[in-house]
Parts: sequence; C-alpha cells; structure tokens
Amino acid sequence: MQSYGNPDLTYGWWVGNSVVTSKSGRFIGSHVAHTGLICFAAGANTLWELARFDPSVPMGYQGMVSIPHLASIGLGFDEAGVWTGVGVAFIGIFHLICSMVYAGAGLLHSVVFSEDTQNSSGLFADDRPEHRQAARFKLEWDNPDNQTFILGHHLIFLGVANIWFVEWAANHGIYDAAIGAVRQVPYNLDVSMVWNHQFDFLSIDSLEDVMGGHAFLAFYQIVGGAFHIATKQIGEYTKFKGSEVLSAEAILSWSLAGIGWMAIIAAFWCATNTTVYPTEWYGETLSLKFGISPYWIDTVPSIDGAPLGHTSRAWLTNVHYYLGFFFIQGHLWHAVRALGFDFKSILNAVGNLDNTAVNAGKN
Repeated sequence: MQSYGNPDLTYGWWVGNSVVTSKSGRFIGSHVAHTGLICFAAGANTLWELARFDPSVPMGYQGMVSIPHLASIGLGFDEAGVWTGVGVAFIGIFHLICSMVYAGAGLLHSVVFSEDTQNSSGLFADDRPEHRQAARFKLEWDNPDNQTFILGHHLIFLGVANIWFVEWAANHGIYDAAIGAVRQVPYNLDVSMVWNHQFDFLSIDSLEDVMGGHAFLAFYQIVGGAFHIATKQIGEYTKFKGSEVLSAEAILSWSLAGIGWMAIIAAFWCATNTTVYPTEWYGETLSLKFGISPYWIDTVPSIDGAPLGHTSRAWLTNVHYYLGFFFIQGHLWHAVRALGFDFKSILNAVGNLDNTAVNAGKN
C-alpha cells in the first residue's frame, strides 16, 4: 500500500490490503481464509441447488452452476447412468468441513502466529531438520531466491491437481455429451495437437484432446516448479527482475490479471462449446450481442411455448465475462500502485489546472 511519503499514514479497516502489505504472516492468513470462503460458497451452493432441484425441468434451465459442473465430471449418476444427485450431498458437506479447517488456519495466522514470518524465530528456534525446512518458506519480498522457491512449490501443486483430474477421467470417467453417458476418457498427449489448439480451443470437440491438454499442462507446471525450486537468482537483482517491486500488492495485481483472463476465456468457451459444457447440464449455446458492452443471450427462450428462465450457460458466461473485465481493471490499478505511481498526483494536477484557470479569469 502506498503511504504517499507519510510514514504514519493509516488506512481504515475496509482497506484489507493494508493489513498484509508488509506482514507476510497476515498475508498467508488472508490467503488461507480466502480459500475457506471459496470452499464454503461451493459447498453451501451445492447443497442449496440440490435442495431445489426439480427433475421434471432440464437442469440447464434451473439457474444452477455447481451441480452442472459436478454432472460434467461424472458425479451424481446412479448405476443405471441416470443423474439422480447421488453422492452430491456428501461433496457439499465435505466442502463445508474443509472451509472450517481453512478458516481455523486463517485465524491462527491472523491472530496467534507472528504478523511477519521473518520475525517468527521462536517457531524455528531449534535446529531440527523439519524446522529448518519450514523456515525456507518464510516470505521475504526482496529475496528473489525465496520468492522463486515458493513459486516452484505452487506450480508443482497445480501440476499434481491436473494429474489428479486426468486420472479421474481415465479411471472413474466423465460425462460425454456425444453419447449422453459417463465414460472413461484416456488422455491424448499429442504435443502437435496441443500446439494446434492454441488459437481454436473454443471449438475442441474431443474429450481425449481436453484431457491431453491437462496432461501436458501438468507436465509443464511440474517441470517449471522443479526449475524454480532448484534455481537461484542469476546476475544482478534489478528492478526489472522485481527488486523493490515485489510486494503483497504486486502479487495481488498478478493474481487479478491471471484470474481475469481465465474468466474471460471461460466465458467465451462456456458460451459456445458443448463438449466441455454439455447442453444437458447448461442449456443451449448462446448468441453474442453488443450494446454498451458485449453480452450473451439465450437462443432458446421457451420450450413448447412455455417461457424459460435464463440458462445456466447464460449465467456463467455473462458473470464470468464481467467479473473478468473488472478483475483486469483491478490488476492495472494495483500493478501501477505497486510500481510506485502516486495517484494523488493526478488530483493535484487537476486542482492546479482549476486554480490556473481561476487566476487567469481574474486577470
């Protein structure tokens, strides 16, 4: 957070970033607590949708988002292959339990543990190997070797998550809209296929290609993670490489950029692709319109003359797009602030222009 040259500047409680700017312990606490909020929202919404699900109405026309995702990955089907919601309640409750665990960890890092992990010497006071290893994860904003070490582990965890999903599809199976049933989907790890789908991935119609992309991404992330863990800063640590720039606000800006672009890509994919987003669970594909800004509308407003509400596809697409748009604006705002730009200089400049105009009028 900027202090605008005032070392004693304080922010209100609503400015959450000010709590974690130079306090890595609080940064971890907010990170974990945020994960708990996401987990709670997913679990609670899943149970809410399951409670109001009407089997007589197509799922895609009931305004649901959590249950369609579960159906897409092959969850909620009975032994006959019909979606009944079996096991969905367990998934919702499990998410709620996990959210409480995350909340507890967030409170520990926010209330009990040190505000800054660099000052938590009491936690790593002895020379036991496990404590020496844990000390390597202490956030040090101006230590590039520390930052790349932590980044590497994040990449490996993301890669393992991709492997988990690929193995789930290969062994349990996911829903294939082409046959209207859950089937086991082996991955097509063809590098040329992945390369060729860089710019036409919205039209992918093969689940094998989808899982092959996840398998390639897993390999890429794990190799990248190992590289970041094993390597250290090469050459002089300049501002271009992050010197005096790395901070909680800088990381926030990059995170907002990543999630913003992913949300926009997901919006376009959800609007038109029926392989990853089957019509059985999300409704028919959408039509892109332009007004003040782009938006998507349903192409099937009624069935047999009976009006329908917005499809799950319409909700997901439009919400993803506009959230992504505002996330990217937040990225630009926080990135410029992290670089040290003083936004008050704009207000001062405008004020000076007004004063100049007033003085000119008097003269």
